Amino acid sequence: MKIDLNGKTAVISGSTAGIGFAIAKGLAGAGATVILNGRSQGSVDAAIARLKQAVPGAQVRGVAADVATAEGCAALVAAEPVADILINNAGIFGPQDFFDIPDAEWQRFYDVNVMSGVRLSRAYVPGMLAKGWGRVVFLSSESGLNIPADMIHYGMTKTANLAVSRGLAKRLAGTGITVNAVLPGPTLSEGVDAMLKEEAARTGQTTAEAADAFVKAHRPTSIIQRAATVEEVANMVVYVSSPLASATTGAALRVDGGVVDTLA
Repeated sequence: MKIDLNGKTAVISGSTAGIGFAIAKGLAGAGATVILNGRSQGSVDAAIARLKQAVPGAQVRGVAADVATAEGCAALVAAEPVADILINNAGIFGPQDFFDIPDAEWQRFYDVNVMSGVRLSRAYVPGMLAKGWGRVVFLSSESGLNIPADMIHYGMTKTANLAVSRGLAKRLAGTGITVNAVLPGPTLSEGVDAMLKEEAARTGQTTAEAADAFVKAHRPTSIIQRAATVEEVANMVVYVSSPLASATTGAALRVDGGVVDTLA
């Protein structure tokens, strides 16, 4: 099986680090022209340099824009108006007790995790329709099915990703454009690494060991019994972004290590 994305342009929101960067690297390795996105020009420039080093000959550009806002999404689209592949990856997370979450924080999570994907899909999909081919992928989470008690606001947005993805897939029935959601489980991204540093230092573990301990303690249904790597998540996204996944649409594709305890 060879994934060939030569001639395709992929826009990945929130892709200067973590899962987003791993997806960009995977898509570039398959031949796609990759558009990186982050909030600051410095982070975008650094990510472009990293990607070119990781994938020699990669075709890569970048746009600094805050996709949590309508203005930021418009700026990204104005700078890069064409996408054959759209990866709605931008997202934030963090534990907080339900009774301590103010309205503004609910709104912030919704704007970043849900509305960024809504706005970018609305902007880029008409161009895909004109070509009769396209791929849209939303990064959801196992937390969208298994709502964590300490991140209810986050879980709500990840469930919303599933609803938007499924509904948009139905709206685009028969067009040659597929829309899918990918659901990572606990993944050792830079964000998770930073969140676990204090715990790792307290226990004398590496952050990878702390991540695996977290999985065993807080996601005991995990079948792999460890955190996934960003590359493992990216592999699924690259596949579903390719012509090989032409019969896969409207799906919720789990890369959760078996955390969600269900047959379907």
